[in-house]
Amino acid sequence: MSNMFLNYLGLGSRTPVAEDKSPVRALPSSWYTSQEMYELEKRAIFSRKWQLITHKSRLSQSGDWLKFEITGYEFVLCRKRNGEINGFHNVCRHRAFPIVQEQQGSAKIFACKYHGWSYGLDGKLAKAPKYDELEGFDKSQNGLFPIHVRVDASGFVWINLDGNETPEVPWEADFDKIDTQERYSQYNFDDYVLDHEYKVEGAYNWKILADNFNECYHCPTAHPDIPTLADIETHAVDSEFGWIKHVSVPTEEQKSLGLAIASTYFFPNSSISVLPHFIMLQRFLPHGPNRSTMHYQIFRNKNSSEEQFELIHQLYKRVVGEDKVLCELAQKNLDAGIFVNGEMHPRLEKGPLHFQKVARETIREHFEREKAAKRPIWPARQKLQSTTGVSKDDEELCSGLACQTNQSELAW
Repeated sequence: MSNMFLNYLGLGSRTPVAEDKSPVRALPSSWYTSQEMYELEKRAIFSRKWQLITHKSRLSQSGDWLKFEITGYEFVLCRKRNGEINGFHNVCRHRAFPIVQEQQGSAKIFACKYHGWSYGLDGKLAKAPKYDELEGFDKSQNGLFPIHVRVDASGFVWINLDGNETPEVPWEADFDKIDTQERYSQYNFDDYVLDHEYKVEGAYNWKILADNFNECYHCPTAHPDIPTLADIETHAVDSEFGWIKHVSVPTEEQKSLGLAIASTYFFPNSSISVLPHFIMLQRFLPHGPNRSTMHYQIFRNKNSSEEQFELIHQLYKRVVGEDKVLCELAQKNLDAGIFVNGEMHPRLEKGPLHFQKVARETIREHFEREKAAKRPIWPARQKLQSTTGVSKDDEELCSGLACQTNQSELAW
């Protein structure tokens, strides 16, 4: 393995863990600019970790479906006739054409517009035209590629793209009981409905967005509206496993205006900010090492007035716009190649330091597995059946060529 890539992973030289009252070195800029690192993140994080996606209220009727995408993986969430929500990759099992091309809809069956293969709401193959002429074709082995779906206690929907029958990483390993945190008890999540969603695209790495979201050290200088939403002086974070809780003590005025906020970040790329009149579900969607989209799903309490909702909505829109500028300008300097990393405050930047710790550990673990296997490991990838010997031979031939081509660079 090249020394450059070992340095990307922090395996070349180690910096001792600092005391709580000493500054802590952040992840190096190469982790925010490297195409190699982005590809490794797709395998190590986005192919195998649980990700918060939306709320079940958006799939209220049988047949309702929504399409999402993360690092190039397109998938569909759908409510089945029995009320359960399931998911599958947006890939026809026949020739890989997308099953749906719109963003959302309602269906009784999913029909591929390439060759007419059709699937039930459960993803099982219903019809493959002319394939009844063939011997040995097993419909049960040709359903849509499933993804793992979990609906938590608050009704939020999570997915895991791990292609194994059981995900290697259990949801509880990262998020046990976070969906029943005590401060959620004051909210009835069934009262919230989607008002709208929007996206903000920009020239920034997804991790720089996460670093920015998880600290308020920058709030006094960059966000004049934040004191309206939260008390900066009492702001702190509580972090464990895959979550970061943001806490502050609201004033009586903030409580009366419905501005008391319960905000939680969920590794790798999502957060929920809950207020009495408003919920913002935020997802950071990477498209490469220095391009990402901030995706916002905005829910309103159906019992709240327009004035109550708009007060919070407009505040957040201004904050989001300010964050975009901050992250793009920081990323521009990372891309320039001068800056390596800085020293972060262990209390005021505890949130991004926890996020970076989890990212570092997750990536290193997967990297070591690939190093031992001497090949990239894609957890979301299709698992070939034991009867597909020719396909396996073809796949191994191509993999062998790739290994030879990259051998001088990777030195496995």
